[in-house]
Amino acid sequence: MTNGFRHKISGWRSPVKKRILDRYEQTAEGRVIIDVAARRVEDLYENFDKIAPYHKKDLEEDLVYYLTECVREIGRAEFVVRFTFERVPSDELMQRVRTSVHKFFIYQRELELAAMKTMLRTAGMLLIIGIVILGLSLWVNHLFAVSGSASFLNTVFAEGITIVAWVSIWEGLATFLLNWSPHLFHIRIFSSIAEAQVLFQHSQEALSCRTAGSAENHRI
Repeated sequence: MTNGFRHKISGWRSPVKKRILDRYEQTAEGRVIIDVAARRVEDLYENFDKIAPYHKKDLEEDLVYYLTECVREIGRAEFVVRFTFERVPSDELMQRVRTSVHKFFIYQRELELAAMKTMLRTAGMLLIIGIVILGLSLWVNHLFAVSGSASFLNTVFAEGITIVAWVSIWEGLATFLLNWSPHLFHIRIFSSIAEAQVLFQHSQEALSCRTAGSAENHRI
């Protein structure tokens, strides 16, 4: 993982899922731990705005990708996010990190909701336009049939309107069917990260835990 971010997650249900998640730790309550290791708090944030307070900064791009991919991998398993730094931050700084993670992913969720609403409006408009044009094509065909003026050009015109109508209808349906599920999936991921418990530890504490775990495994 780039920029010093790394992770571990532990086991869960199905054989395939269990094989994936056996690499990761769990809390005492059985929740999956998504571990993030960095030298200091500043490494969690983008550097383009050095003046803004942490809760108003964007999280580092690799960190965002890493967290979302971890949540995608573990599925619906409950999880916590644990940050490991060289030194434990102050209580105030830890609260700022919790707030920034929460607000950032709430913002991502709102963006995804807005994108989904735009997609729904586009799909709806395509469907309505297609239905209106289809009605027009049926009316034109009826007029040609009644008047007996179904010439070659008139037929081509009527068929062209019908094709345009069905293209618009199917485009609207495809837009809805193909994009609805991905939007909901991303909204669920962003919501779960925003609501996740955020824990902290320093690198020496993490090393002690790993050493104790290794010794226990050796005895077993």
